[in-house]
Amino acid sequence: MAVSTKKRVTINEIAQLAGTSKTTVSFYLNGHTDRMSAETHDRIQKAIEDTGYKPSPLARSMNAKRTYLLGIVVGDIANAFSNQIVKGIDSVASKEGYRLLISSSNFDRDDERAYIERLLAVGVDGFIVQPTARFREVAKAISEADKHLVFFDSKYYDYTSNWVKTDNYEATYEAIEACLAKGYERVLMVAAQPQLLSSRVERFSGCVDALETHEVPREEYTIPDSGVVVEDLTAWLHSQLDGIDTPTLVFAPNCWALPDVYVAMRDFYPNMPERIGLLGFDNTDWVSVASPSVSTVVQPAYSEGQQAARILIDLINGTGKINPHQVLPCDMHWGSSTR
Repeated sequence: MAVSTKKRVTINEIAQLAGTSKTTVSFYLNGHTDRMSAETHDRIQKAIEDTGYKPSPLARSMNAKRTYLLGIVVGDIANAFSNQIVKGIDSVASKEGYRLLISSSNFDRDDERAYIERLLAVGVDGFIVQPTARFREVAKAISEADKHLVFFDSKYYDYTSNWVKTDNYEATYEAIEACLAKGYERVLMVAAQPQLLSSRVERFSGCVDALETHEVPREEYTIPDSGVVVEDLTAWLHSQLDGIDTPTLVFAPNCWALPDVYVAMRDFYPNMPERIGLLGFDNTDWVSVASPSVSTVVQPAYSEGQQAARILIDLINGTGKINPHQVLPCDMHWGSSTR
């Protein structure tokens, strides 16, 4: 195998070719050209183009007192929503010279805290985080390290922050209303405790308000902190659905729980969608090909990631050009699990 012996061009060589100082070239590379003459600017640009020079990321971070690394903490890296979020972040960050360090908390607060501490030790310039319900326990460390933080998916009540999220309340209210219009007369909500996460609070409230507006009864199953126990949920569903002819909708607002809820409902697939319906959130990687396919509210994950990156980089640069609080609209995907 041939080994490349091509020598890396240095900033000193660029300075010599351009007939200027290393400091002036450094100013050019970091965008500080407002006091630079057009002639000097063009000489440096030509030297870079002629040599194919690419600045060392390490040297750049040392000079700028930045690492050009962003710490990303998602709830579940295997989830399609998280994948699209990360792709959206990278599409913006890479153009600005940033690289991502990605961790998956698995919605576990201890893992979340451990990953954030490691990312702080590495010296990332800022964080984009999908928070657990107890994120406040580690948010203090980020603040004390003087690092910027942007939440995605949820904003965290009881903590002043920057965030990008979706219109969870409105999207849920409209989806539940649409299902009621299709003829469902009762709703079973299978959800985790809302706690202080906006996405949970808003989806819960959107569902409850829609049901109360139309005077539709509901029953609730609370998912334990450890996650869905399929056998326990299956037993509860049988207790609520066996021998009941009232058209009933099962609503699973937590996207991470929907796969387990779907499995727990396998005994009821033959009754879908007429007697029993299922409505969830996201999981676009499998809901369309499942049988029966699943009706879901779909968040614009890629765009959410892009906006989170734009907000964080704007905060790091201190330009103040981007609104640090943004709400994006959801879409609706109708499958065969509802009428």
